[in-house]
Amino acid sequence: MQDMQIDDIVGDYEEINQSLSDGSSRKVLVTQQETDFPAGCLVVSQTDINGTITAANESFVTMSGYSLDEIIGSPHALLRHPDMPAAAFADLWQTLQAGNKWYGYVKNLRKDGGFYWVYATAIPNIREGVVQGYTSVRREPSKTKIEECKKLYREMLN
Repeated sequence: MQDMQIDDIVGDYEEINQSLSDGSSRKVLVTQQETDFPAGCLVVSQTDINGTITAANESFVTMSGYSLDEIIGSPHALLRHPDMPAAAFADLWQTLQAGNKWYGYVKNLRKDGGFYWVYATAIPNIREGVVQGYTSVRREPSKTKIEECKKLYREMLN
């Protein structure tokens, strides 16, 4: 996965070397600029079994800050914010690979270095008993739950 580019960042930023679950790492440039989730919208994406994005709706494109061409074929971890503990994604993958739905609050990283919170539901796409990929639908998160998650995720990262 590629490093983030300074030319894409809006505002002051912090540079962080982010370790990924596959053992690789990348440079992320993080601002404190939050993008509010648009009321009434659903952010939808599909991935293959390895987490590579195969489809996304316009709301996903808008919220991520990437173009559709940039995200199709990219790993979904492109949106992983460094404030998210690895354990959250380990739980997501373990749940999905077991053939079950996963629900959770996620802080996503935008192309411009900002972030947005979502309440995500991810499900395996099963055809003839075999997982073919995954679909994630994100909706507007509860502000109260976000505050609880901020505290919990900080504790998990320490």
